[in-house]
Amino acid sequence: MVPFISNNVIKVGIAQMDVVKIPNTIRTSGLGSCVGVVLYDEMKKIAGMVHVMLPDSSLGRTDSINAAKFADTGIKGLIDLLKLEGVQVFRLKAKIAGGAQMFKFASDKDSMRIGPRNVEAVKNELRRNGIPLVAEDTGGSSGRTIEFDPETCKLSIRTVNQGVCVI
Repeated sequence: MVPFISNNVIKVGIAQMDVVKIPNTIRTSGLGSCVGVVLYDEMKKIAGMVHVMLPDSSLGRTDSINAAKFADTGIKGLIDLLKLEGVQVFRLKAKIAGGAQMFKFASDKDSMRIGPRNVEAVKNELRRNGIPLVAEDTGGSSGRTIEFDPETCKLSIRTVNQGVCVI
């Protein structure tokens, strides 16, 4: 089993985003149907993470939205944060994890497929922004905790009842 990274860990909560530089790492937990998106610049050793809950900000029920909650606004917001740190978008790469189908429903209604819809929306936003997706651990029916190290550009993924893998 690969040991989980234990430097100074910046924690990203549900529907939050943050940026980290070496020697720190960045972590989020509670990824069920949510998707953890890591954008990073290998050269500058800077990474950002957003914990996306829903696929599209049009699903927001109020006039003011939390940008990190949605794939479309969260990825754009994270790119903006990384730009403030001097990162150039053309150098960004992405790794993602999560998007599980946590519950079985009798209906095949698309609105019940939050995990797969989140993964699709994240991939669409990455494509729209020209950011290559280099690795992913998505789907299934188990929750995940992820931690990214900008020094090694490795994403450690702890999946409930399945141990740890590194992508």
